[in-house]
Amino acid sequence: MSEYTRVVIADDHTSVRRGISQILKRVPDIQIVGEAGDGVEALALVESVSPHVLILDVEMPRLNGRRVAQRIREDELPVKVLVLSAYDDNQYILGMLENGVAGYLTKDEVPEQLVKAVHGVARGEQGWVSKRVADRIGSWQNVSSYARLTLTNQELKVLGYVAEKKTDDDIARSLQLSSEDVARLIKALCEKFDAGSRVELAVRAHKEGFI
Repeated sequence: MSEYTRVVIADDHTSVRRGISQILKRVPDIQIVGEAGDGVEALALVESVSPHVLILDVEMPRLNGRRVAQRIREDELPVKVLVLSAYDDNQYILGMLENGVAGYLTKDEVPEQLVKAVHGVARGEQGWVSKRVADRIGSWQNVSSYARLTLTNQELKVLGYVAEKKTDDDIARSLQLSSEDVARLIKALCEKFDAGSRVELAVRAHKEGFI
């Protein structure tokens, strides 16, 4: 990664973009490289200025946040998506998590977590969710008895590293495994916990006392 964490802000409200920008411009190693007022502009900026992090609203004109995240995932664009939304409804959270976003914060819990979340997702960490979103995710479904009965010691170790927001490569080095083996282990854990992403996996494992 370069000396700066390059950030694009996508929100249809000018005042919100200005507020986010003011927070991040105080941080020496964060550089705002573009602002978008709708989803089409957001995608165009991601492709043209190559940011490390896209701060993305959910509800935007022309192309909503879910479609933007989906396009980024499908096109394998090298940017991490951090959702910053006023909405904490299940449908919004699930829709974004299912499309591979690295984090989901609610606007009323900024600026406490924003700078840390931007740095974290830029490093490749997953699971940067606000307390309100974590509570939402944790309430959806309890872990099944199947997960309790079938977790291996290796899977328990991987769970701990996922909770610490370690990348697959970090986990692989720590456990002397290949990245492919780690990816398979995490996929198996997601199935056992009925989790659709690393974010849900960490939240549910923590709630059920595994980590």
